[in-house]
Amino acid sequence: MPTSRAGLRHDVRASDGIQTIDIAGTEWPLHKLEALGAALLTFVTVLTVTQTLQTAVLTAAAVAVVVWWGRRLYASPTSDHPGAEPSHGEAARSQ
Repeated sequence: MPTSRAGLRHDVRASDGIQTIDIAGTEWPLHKLEALGAALLTFVTVLTVTQTLQTAVLTAAAVAVVVWWGRRLYASPTSDHPGAEPSHGEAARSQ
C-alpha cells in the first residue's frame, strides 16, 4: 500500500453499494464526508463575507443537510422489488 493512502481506503460495500472511505479503522460513507466538507467550506465563506457567526453556522448546517441527503439518495442502490423504479443515481448511470 502506498504511504500516501495509508490511512484511507476507497471501498464499495457489496451489501448496499454505498461507497466508503476507511479513516482510522472506521468506514465512513462518502456522502457524509462530502456533506461535512461542503458545510465547512460554506461556513468559512459565509463567515468571511458576512462576519456573522450565527448566519454562517445556520447556512453551513442547511448545506450539510441538503448535501448529506441529496448525495445519499442519489447514490442509493435500486430496490430488488420487480416493479420498482430506479433511483435518480441509477437512472443517470445507466444513460
